Amino acid sequence: MSMINKTIYRQLIEKQKVLLEKEEIWIKRELLNDILKDIKDNRILIISGIRRCGKSTLLKQIINKIKLEKENYCYINFEDEKFIDFKAQDFEEINELLIEIYGKSKYYLFDEIQNIDKFELFVRRLQDEGKKLIITGSNSDLLSKEFGTRLSGRNKIFELYPFSFKEFLEYKQYKNIENNYNIEKNVELKRLFKEYTINGGMPEYLKNKDENYIRTVYENILYKDVIARYSIKRQKTLKELVNILATSTTSLFTYNSLKEVLKLSNAITVKEYIHYISNTYLFFELLRFDFSIRKQFNFARKVYIIDQSFFNILGFNFSENKGKILENVVFIELKRKGKDIFYFGGKNECDFVIRESGKVSELIQICYELNEKNILREKNGLLEAMKTLGLNKGIILTFEQEEEIKEGKFKISIIPIWKWLLQR
Repeated sequence: MSMINKTIYRQLIEKQKVLLEKEEIWIKRELLNDILKDIKDNRILIISGIRRCGKSTLLKQIINKIKLEKENYCYINFEDEKFIDFKAQDFEEINELLIEIYGKSKYYLFDEIQNIDKFELFVRRLQDEGKKLIITGSNSDLLSKEFGTRLSGRNKIFELYPFSFKEFLEYKQYKNIENNYNIEKNVELKRLFKEYTINGGMPEYLKNKDENYIRTVYENILYKDVIARYSIKRQKTLKELVNILATSTTSLFTYNSLKEVLKLSNAITVKEYIHYISNTYLFFELLRFDFSIRKQFNFARKVYIIDQSFFNILGFNFSENKGKILENVVFIELKRKGKDIFYFGGKNECDFVIRESGKVSELIQICYELNEKNILREKNGLLEAMKTLGLNKGIILTFEQEEEIKEGKFKISIIPIWKWLLQR
């Protein structure tokens, strides 16, 4: 490392330290307590999630806990463009700078370290020296691949999502979340939930409501995390694919059908592009449930998007379909809770099949409002799934309806989504 670079990096680390120590009011993330349970062991803790969902803020919350324990720590955010020429061989000198600026530290916290080639070698060395490492990244595949090959069994991944509805309520300074509901409270919670379904849970966007902010996040994902990282040549095709996925949110698709729409010669390109996009947490694929894993991959899939704030930015008036938005909110909540999720397809369809410990544990149907036109369809999809998968109870989540229906030995609970979200 040249003297010039060393001076630049010293200034950068010092500047980041000052920003890190500025007093701010933060919403305590639900994931924090889970991470703190593992703060004392020797595994590397990885916090993975879409850009700007709050990973750096979560690191600050972890640092506050470390400071309370009167332990030393050091921190670098590798997202800064000044690290663009940084090489793995420079890590040793960076470590010297960290010791110089922070003092000898037990805890090393690195933001977006996957931007640095061969970062895992340095991380492994620090771990071997008895350091506790907590790192963040916005590419699930890169982090799991590098650590899977070099640090198998010596790391634990936590996935951070945009604000949950509970976190959103805390952000809105709504404190009265207990289960003793009354008419006034129900009206207020429904109002706030409706706002949540429109604005989503990206922390910075909730502060400024600036669509250009989300547009910038989206462009960074597209250009830095996909096009640049995977050397994509067909940029126009990739953008068209993203637009199609955004339009098709909660709908079925196949790689072959997308191949035809995009006028590609084979479906492998579509599969690869969707894999790259999914690695950034922007979109998620959902497989159809089948007892045969091989068959699951042959059926059409469904697609979901990370947050409501991206709907308008991607240029589609998705908000008109309230049922789709609610379905997307529920899917992301299930992902946030680490559930193993599928959809059910038979003569009818059930939106979500939840599997735990190898067994189906829960069935969920989403409908904005049950009425005479749709209640038979929604009930039949849920009942068929219950009969096929051996469950005698299921849930229909709606915007505000609440009821219980019995069909022979089968029980269907109709619950408002906002209430379901607060009870989880």
